[in-house]
Amino acid sequence: MEPMVGVEGGRIRGVTTDGVTAYLGIPYAASPVGFGPPRPVTPWDGVRDATRLGPTAPQPPYDPPFDVLLANPIAPGDEFLNVNVWTPGGEGLPVMVWIHGGAFRNGSNATPAYDGTAFARDGVVLVGINYRLGVQGFGVVPDAPSNRGLLDQIAALRWVRDNITAFGGDPGQVTIFGQSAGGMSVATLLTIPAAQGLFHRAVVQSGSAEATALDSDLALVTAEVAKRLGVPATAAGFASVDVAELIAAQRQVSAELRATPDPARWGRTTVSAGGGIMPVFPVIDGELINQRPLEAIAAGAAAGVELMAGTTRHEFNLFSVPSGLAAGITAEMLPLLLQRAGLDPALALEHTGTPGEIFTAISSNHVFTEPTIRLAEAQQAAGGTAYVYEFSWESPLEGLGSCHALELPFVFDTLATATSPLFGPEPPQELADRMHKAWVDFAKTGSPGWSPYDVTARAIQVF
Repeated sequence: MEPMVGVEGGRIRGVTTDGVTAYLGIPYAASPVGFGPPRPVTPWDGVRDATRLGPTAPQPPYDPPFDVLLANPIAPGDEFLNVNVWTPGGEGLPVMVWIHGGAFRNGSNATPAYDGTAFARDGVVLVGINYRLGVQGFGVVPDAPSNRGLLDQIAALRWVRDNITAFGGDPGQVTIFGQSAGGMSVATLLTIPAAQGLFHRAVVQSGSAEATALDSDLALVTAEVAKRLGVPATAAGFASVDVAELIAAQRQVSAELRATPDPARWGRTTVSAGGGIMPVFPVIDGELINQRPLEAIAAGAAAGVELMAGTTRHEFNLFSVPSGLAAGITAEMLPLLLQRAGLDPALALEHTGTPGEIFTAISSNHVFTEPTIRLAEAQQAAGGTAYVYEFSWESPLEGLGSCHALELPFVFDTLATATSPLFGPEPPQELADRMHKAWVDFAKTGSPGWSPYDVTARAIQVF
């Protein structure tokens, strides 16, 4: 008998393998039109096939060599506001909702590492979501709501609340988790009133509660993209060009921002909060977001939500080593680069190694490790519970160490299908077993299996 369930829009058909049923590419909102908020899903007739992955949000491919290191499937199609669900069946099961990373301009729920089979095997209903990316999702446009990608995420969480019972999940026991831009999204959702009650636990992987810009600053980036296209920086202006042209212009502006992260040109908070890596990301718009998430969390906005947060040990190596940035940094360049990033050049004296290694270590601390600790401390000080981890297994690729994104197939227990050279021929399955179990335990009980973090004990679980 084919597995079928009813959801908003109609009935869907999934596929069952070894006791886990996957329902793929289910629309949670209508196909986006222009730059408006997400709209209700369009109903369909009959039974919709949900046995294949759906379209992904429009985005550029990764540039070399990242196209080899990071999987980034791109599938065109209008119905990219979709979810994938993996379930073992039953009822009252904990639910985990995955928000992918990719600097708010790349990524999808179709990435092979994000297959939810292992979570379902272990008694968790896993949901992976897509959301609008780049200028379409996060560009500041004066005649459109800001933070459209976050509005999509909230719409997906509402879909989970309203539909997950049909898949055996408990809408009162939802954990959101995400990595990189997804982790930043999770930290931001913790503080958005419209998202309150849609989840009960949260995991921030290699993210930050400080990645928000002023809307007036990020509007400078959007205006530059519009200038390249020769259109007004309005919803109608952007809608008048082909999506491929929009993405090409966005790539050009992104490359310029990385090469010359000048606050006078791009806006102070664009550069400071985005690290010169992200061209567009969430903004403080006075509507959805009123202050930096870290400040809201310190004031108790997420005190009732159990939190886990962590990083890899050498996060920034992914950005500086394969690109050749680290190898090209000289002793003379190092203090200038640190100053440009708003850091004290004297920090270099606290590290040993080549100038490139020193810059990368300082950047890892500044962009990832220190914000993660500040997030945990803010949550704990406000009366909430926070658990902290560090992932320290090192890639066999020279110089990468425990780089950004390396932990993902360990969390999802998808090492068997990991094809990136990041992991080598024999990554340790035993480590994946332990790490995946911690995430499952957290979703089920609110504890990953080690002591909560506080400013006295500073408990950090090292994987």
